[in-house]
Amino acid sequence: MYDLMIVGAGPGGYVAAERAGRAGLSVVLFEKDSLGGVCLNVGCIPSKALLNSAKLYRHAVDSKAFGITSENVSFSQDTVVKRKKKVVRKLVAGVRNQMKEAGVEVVMAKATILPREGELFRVQAEDTVYESKRLMIATGSVPIVPPIKGLADAMGKTAITNTEILDLTEVPDKLVVIGGGVIGLEMACYYQTVGSKVVVVEMLDHIAGNVDPEIGKRLQNVYEKQGMVFHLSAQVTEVTGNTVTFVKDGVTETVEGDYILLATGRRPATAGFGLENLALEMERGRILVNDTLETSVPGVYAIGDVIGGHMLAHVANREGEVAVNHILGIDDKMSYAAIPSVIYTDPEVAAVGFTKEELQEKNIPFIEVELPMGWAGRYQAETERGTGICRVLFDKETKHMLGCHLLTPYASEMILAFGIMIEQKMSIEEMKRTVFPHPAVCEIVREALFQIN
Repeated sequence: MYDLMIVGAGPGGYVAAERAGRAGLSVVLFEKDSLGGVCLNVGCIPSKALLNSAKLYRHAVDSKAFGITSENVSFSQDTVVKRKKKVVRKLVAGVRNQMKEAGVEVVMAKATILPREGELFRVQAEDTVYESKRLMIATGSVPIVPPIKGLADAMGKTAITNTEILDLTEVPDKLVVIGGGVIGLEMACYYQTVGSKVVVVEMLDHIAGNVDPEIGKRLQNVYEKQGMVFHLSAQVTEVTGNTVTFVKDGVTETVEGDYILLATGRRPATAGFGLENLALEMERGRILVNDTLETSVPGVYAIGDVIGGHMLAHVANREGEVAVNHILGIDDKMSYAAIPSVIYTDPEVAAVGFTKEELQEKNIPFIEVELPMGWAGRYQAETERGTGICRVLFDKETKHMLGCHLLTPYASEMILAFGIMIEQKMSIEEMKRTVFPHPAVCEIVREALFQIN
């Protein structure tokens, strides 16, 4: 019998397993595919490997303004994909070593939750039944396949998901992306940069989901200047072969691509592993949990995408830690007040806290400061395309930071500091007394602080 069984070895599951194992608990971790889950194998990490190659390629092609002349610059998609696979293999091996060092037993097989016997939870993997007084569900999410006419027939052929598009060994001449959220934009950015003609079809009237609308619009403008085409407020009605049919402003239009990337979001993975045997409380397909990540059944925890909400790897990491701390008797609760999010386009988009629109809806009085990124000396020194902005929101009464929204290179590396400011409820005076490095792009926020009296 084990102290803890974990179903799913994605970023939440394997972090929880490591933390629990190092704390002295006996842990068994089940994974049917590959250690690291979607994020490490076919999501966050491999996509960043591709995007970095695209960034280097663009820098080589556009280096003249920086005093560098490059000739006969070429791009090898096959080489990029091979490097991506190497990166993934190294990281998966790293997770495997982490589990070994933490004393975690890893079972690479499909896990099925069996009906409970007394106080013990039971999980079957192949011919073996495992038992524990505690169980953690970390099964992640799966792509949403909307009921679009013809789409099911096209899937795996001309229509592909983020999994397949990461393994294309040739750059398609034309790519149609259905969905203008994070996954869609990152892949659109990559393929546009390396030579594809990209068309994005989005049902909303803006791209980038819940990102600050102005920043989303500016990002759209950046890529429109590079030739990317956006069809917003467009409802896809049919996919036939390599043709996407959509309705926009009451008019039916079509667009063709060598491939059609389906990037319409993900939903919690709750089917096919015996979850029904636990009789957990659920809501709209997600498992309900409290602030310690415990479900309605004592001793059963759920973390990551399977509980909906912030479907981000770093959130799953922290949720796993909170759940393990609760098991260990350590006082800890999950806070979602300052969750950073990033879109790894070029330039990057990063945000933490509230948007202006959210504060207006909640009737929270706020002060808004918006500055061009050109106020930061390093940004000017390293950037030719002056499109970046920084928007910071403060509580009108307390002067606490409520939100920070960035469109700039290095945004992903900057956003953590401002998340800490929000989480710790630092006053403007406390933030002003913080010494920022110079020259650094993050100094833009310090400049924003001094715009407030």
